[in-house]
Amino acid sequence: MNATQSIAIGCDEAGYELKEQLKAFILSLSLEVEDFGSHSTEPVLYPDIAYAVASAIREGRHRLGVLVCGTGIGMAISANKVQGIRAAQAHDTYSAERARKSNDAQILSIGARVVGPELAKSLVKAFLSADFEAGRSGPKVERINALEQRRDC
Repeated sequence: MNATQSIAIGCDEAGYELKEQLKAFILSLSLEVEDFGSHSTEPVLYPDIAYAVASAIREGRHRLGVLVCGTGIGMAISANKVQGIRAAQAHDTYSAERARKSNDAQILSIGARVVGPELAKSLVKAFLSADFEAGRSGPKVERINALEQRRDC
């Protein structure tokens, strides 16, 4: 898989159906997808899936990722525990786009219980279409990275 053309995706049981729809949508954009699960509606520990997606991005196997759970909150929190990862939860296209442009987020987290399929596709498209603009945001993202390196937090 070409990391620049490959998207990592994962979900918990609450996000399974939406993840499947988003996976098909991403493929329709001529991108590749690696699915880290869940592969059913059986209960799973979502932090493990968020960790797997975030780790694959950190290792350079994928440039960007999408996580889906009930609200999008737990997946974002879990993915953000992986050093060097910035995961952003979004429920509107402006926030999804700004997550990339202003914050250089590598992961978009979506709540299947709060976002419908068509809006979710719009969020994913906005996120995947945007690039980090640095500019005024560059020093802020650098500061986030520096704070992450501190040993006292």
